[in-house]
Amino acid sequence: MTRTHGNQPTGPAAAVAAPAMSSFPKRFIYPFFLVHMLMFGISGFVLAYGAEADIVFLYMHGGIAIVVYMVFYLLIFGPDRIKWMLVNAGLGIFGIYSQIGWILGLFGRNAGDYPPHVHAIPVLYYVLYTFLLRQLVLDVARARDDPARRRLVEAGYVVLSLAFYGLSLWLR
Repeated sequence: MTRTHGNQPTGPAAAVAAPAMSSFPKRFIYPFFLVHMLMFGISGFVLAYGAEADIVFLYMHGGIAIVVYMVFYLLIFGPDRIKWMLVNAGLGIFGIYSQIGWILGLFGRNAGDYPPHVHAIPVLYYVLYTFLLRQLVLDVARARDDPARRRLVEAGYVVLSLAFYGLSLWLR
């Protein structure tokens, strides 16, 4: 896939991503998805780590919602950004796991108290939510199409994320 100014996709991806982004006002996208996904993320967290976790219902409830969110993300943000969301999630799994552990620690529990398959849905919600936050920061800072501003905003985002992860590990 070739790139044009502003790191926008061309070819088949442009046919999917460009009309989608222009047809959805960003003033609607971020508030709607931040609130909606937060509600589903909290419910997925409670279903996974509640007293009587029903793993089948957790995967049905959370799995269907995550697939639907991924479809919307592909249409709104485009395949290239989604690819990097998944790459960064893979690289940052330890950071994500520390956050799950920190959140569980607030309730007197540990991530190690649960088998790995229980963490899948909460971790995927975390990946989707942090991706959405990063997109919001890029748009609010008007850095998406300004390479110099984008580098500055992304560096700040990484520094603040690392500081937050470090603080959460320190507070555990």
